[in-house]
Amino acid sequence: MSKAPIAIVGTGIAGLSAAQALHAAGQPVQLFDKSRGLGGRMASKRSDAGHLDLGTQYFTARDRRFTEAVRQWQTQGWVAEWSPNLYQSRSGQLSLSTDEQLRWVGVPRMSAIAAGLLGDLPVKLNCRITEAFRGEEYWKLVDAEGNNHGPFSQVIVAIPAPQASTLLASAPKLAAVAASVAMEPTWSVALGFAKPLETSLEACFVQDDSLDWLARHHSRPGRDDPLDLWVLHASSAWSRQHLDMARESVIEHLHGAFAELIDCVVPAPEFTLAHRWLYARPSQSHEWGALADAHLGLYACGDWCLSGRVEGAWLSGQEAARRLLEQL
Repeated sequence: MSKAPIAIVGTGIAGLSAAQALHAAGQPVQLFDKSRGLGGRMASKRSDAGHLDLGTQYFTARDRRFTEAVRQWQTQGWVAEWSPNLYQSRSGQLSLSTDEQLRWVGVPRMSAIAAGLLGDLPVKLNCRITEAFRGEEYWKLVDAEGNNHGPFSQVIVAIPAPQASTLLASAPKLAAVAASVAMEPTWSVALGFAKPLETSLEACFVQDDSLDWLARHHSRPGRDDPLDLWVLHASSAWSRQHLDMARESVIEHLHGAFAELIDCVVPAPEFTLAHRWLYARPSQSHEWGALADAHLGLYACGDWCLSGRVEGAWLSGQEAARRLLEQL
């Protein structure tokens, strides 16, 4: 009889990192995700204007282990370096940014990294897990439709902290830690113009009331957009204050802020789209690495366990897998 697989809830970078490490160690895994696509905030959204990277815009690599992984991804064609013509905006004044750190993006879209990490591993998409409970020997999962999944030998929860706390109920200490993590929201808006805007700016860090970031989508390697697409991120503070604003109003406001900031004429866009990320990033960094109740066989990982960055998510997944493997 084959051994029961390890369940991993969440196919963001943390969950996929853990899955890949466990698979490499010869452990069977089964992944679940509530969305129809992989990658969490690194997912690419299908739209009438093509695939859009509305979430994570780029990532950096500082830790030696993650740097080695990214170089492997580059060799496999999943990522490329991105060196945009980068600006910063303060008090309405644009200036070239002095930030020269190396930035990476997935190619031809951010979700390529998630697809590469998943490989042939089994995954159930469009399946929102609402409960995890342990019997005498094995774990069972219940989805939003009331279906049971399992048995599983152990469970790794790799979703945003506020959602993770519910699935960690069997381990109250872990649930309490996850529930204590504050996550910041972000409104993201895409604008598509029929003719390219006459500006050399390709990306910009913004210190403003509403905007936090903007980028020209096709400045990233591998993109072939039919329109001149721009992605705008609202600041966490503005997003929090306007969490329930109608999408049309969010688009109108951020389009106006964009037009005031950029150094060229901005016509009415041909295409618009808004997406609300409720849990875009943790409000502060932590040093947990991953959460674990080895006795129960219940683990949690995510960017919220470390830096809040893509690197933190990947390292957290590796740490969850390491702790789990130590108990086998």
